[in-house]
Amino acid sequence: MAVAVNPELQYSLVQHPKVGKLLVATDLTESLAKTLQLPEGETFDVLVTLTGDDVCGTVYSHPLYERKSQVLAGGDYITTESGTGLVHTAPGHGQEDYQTGLKYGLELLSPVDDLGKFTIEAGEKYAGMSVLGEGNDAMVEALAEAGALLKAEDYNHKYPYDWRTKKPTIFRATDQWFASVEGFRDQALEAIDTVQWVPDVGKNRITSFVSGRGDWCISRQRSWGVPIPVFYDKATGNEVLLDEHTLAHIKAIFAEQGSDAWWKLDEKDLLPDMYKDDADNWKKGTDTMDVWFDSGSSWNGVANTRSELAYPADIYLEGSDQHRGWFQSSLLTSVAANNKAPYKTVLTHGFVLDEKGFKMSKSLGNVVSPLQIIDGGNNKKQEPAYGADVLRLWVASVDYSGDVCIGPSIIKQTFESYRKLRNTARYLIGNLADFVPAGQPDSTAVPYDELPSLDKWMLGRLSAVMKEVDEATDEFQFNRATQELLRFSTAELSNFYLDVAKDRLYISAYDDFRRRSCQTVLHSVLEGFAKAVAPVLPHMAEDIWQNLPYETSTDSVFEGGWPSHLADFPACDENRWDFVRNLRDDINKLLEAARTEKLVGASLDAAAYIYSPDEKIQSLLKELDGDRNLIFPPVKTNGVDELRTTLMLSQVNLVDSEAEVSEACDEKFVSLSKTLSGCVVGIKQAAGTKCGRCWFYGEELGGDLGLPHEDVCQRCNHAIGAWETSKGETFSKAVEPEPVA
Repeated sequence: MAVAVNPELQYSLVQHPKVGKLLVATDLTESLAKTLQLPEGETFDVLVTLTGDDVCGTVYSHPLYERKSQVLAGGDYITTESGTGLVHTAPGHGQEDYQTGLKYGLELLSPVDDLGKFTIEAGEKYAGMSVLGEGNDAMVEALAEAGALLKAEDYNHKYPYDWRTKKPTIFRATDQWFASVEGFRDQALEAIDTVQWVPDVGKNRITSFVSGRGDWCISRQRSWGVPIPVFYDKATGNEVLLDEHTLAHIKAIFAEQGSDAWWKLDEKDLLPDMYKDDADNWKKGTDTMDVWFDSGSSWNGVANTRSELAYPADIYLEGSDQHRGWFQSSLLTSVAANNKAPYKTVLTHGFVLDEKGFKMSKSLGNVVSPLQIIDGGNNKKQEPAYGADVLRLWVASVDYSGDVCIGPSIIKQTFESYRKLRNTARYLIGNLADFVPAGQPDSTAVPYDELPSLDKWMLGRLSAVMKEVDEATDEFQFNRATQELLRFSTAELSNFYLDVAKDRLYISAYDDFRRRSCQTVLHSVLEGFAKAVAPVLPHMAEDIWQNLPYETSTDSVFEGGWPSHLADFPACDENRWDFVRNLRDDINKLLEAARTEKLVGASLDAAAYIYSPDEKIQSLLKELDGDRNLIFPPVKTNGVDELRTTLMLSQVNLVDSEAEVSEACDEKFVSLSKTLSGCVVGIKQAAGTKCGRCWFYGEELGGDLGLPHEDVCQRCNHAIGAWETSKGETFSKAVEPEPVA
């Protein structure tokens, strides 16, 4: 219908005896000469050079049809990278051409039917020919016959192909139904501000899409879908019948027979009584509704019609590509109808890739099946059954705001994290067999105010974790919640509190205060742990709950709600216990070196020498310094808040200078600087004799003190005596068989 040029480019009118006069972009004259294979050494004669703007308005004759057309100003899509700098413009067959046609009022000609064949508008000779087949060949022949073909050749050209059929596409301008967004765009942008977007960047994405949104084409030409219930005048093809009467009638039919009735029934049945007499004059439309309009109306068809659901919906969840899809179509339909967003929160996620970061594809054979992760493969040794909880833990552990990877190695790592959580729960359950929670008859729980500082610190940390998990889950940051639980389980429970607790739980008398206070904490930690992991690991959480060794107020972990009371414990002595944990790390590094040198085996084989130049730390160390030997009841401390048991060393010696540390310990086992605690620390073998029960070394055992059990310390003598009293039996060691010669 026209030829477009770039007004900013230079054009030349050139001439050569072989081809006559041609108009071409000045920068492309040499390449055109090569393409047209001018005789060697010959070039075009340049008759005149003008700007593209000067060329605009020129009229030319079509080589095949009796039609005059204009040269128009196109856009920056016209370049001098290749071609001639002049672009054929067909408003019926391309978006840029269509926009140019609208600008200049060009006729909208699209002589191609739904099957990709030329219509009669292309000429009787070409009607019915396949555009991409014999139609192309016929056009080339016609140009040659008209003397208008300079050259025909194959060349590489960027062209869109259909991803499914792998065939080139044909663009056509056809009559469509549109919904105007302009009338409610501002309301839609205001509605965006009322929604919580997770992650926050989602708000920027949908705002940009809605701001730049043009009219919405809501019709499609497909053989399936929800029909657009409109009738067209058979005579003109343009007059439309669509009013409240036809819509009400068709709505009633669809409610009874479904939307397929549109395709099954004829016009007389589809039209209401007032139009039946004229049914022969009307033809039902074949356009279907855009599927995004279908899904975008789900808030009305689903959320707004079911009593168990709500409108606006609490949350819409989909991939990040849906800001231009479902999220946007839902927003537009809801705002247009009710002037409000159809959702309160929108959460978007990335896509799942294989372990190497490649998109999963059946053809590549890299698809990871969730069922195989859960149930395992044929070879259970190579493809074990991890169960649903491990898959859920992987989902909750990754940052879903971007693309995530999954594969055997990643799932194996996730399984190790799962085992860590499960083993922590088993330890907690195993040490509560004789515990009776507060509020139950004969409770053995210790009131909070009577708990040692270490136990109050642990409950304070539990509360901090519960708050973090609750807040992260409310904000849909499941990886943050999961990582916090894993960190808590590893760093604060297994590596410190539960390790230190072994002496209290296994060595103390069964009803000793230091044991019952520890069980009180373990009870709170276990119930908080079960409730916190329940949303992600429901099977593990329920397994924990069903194996609690005491009576509970609910039959399931999912009953009773969130344990808010476990989030109410205040922080306690955090600086003190952070320092102790740092000191413990400093000592453990030295212990590793001492084990390598065969100086010690277990940590209880060692004694520590500690010096700090800081007066505040010196004071803290003295507060935590216990009795010289393990005695019951302890005198200097409460038996819990002391260095010996928290550092798991037989002896702790506080000295007044670096020199004393260096004199007492081999230089290989002394840290003079760069310690986490800021202390000078040294390690040497513990003094005294090893207790046969608790394995702490001491200078006095039962034999030295005239106690019944000679090879154990005074504290263990007390624990054994308490057991004998409760059981009414006398404790005796099993006699070891003599070795056979």
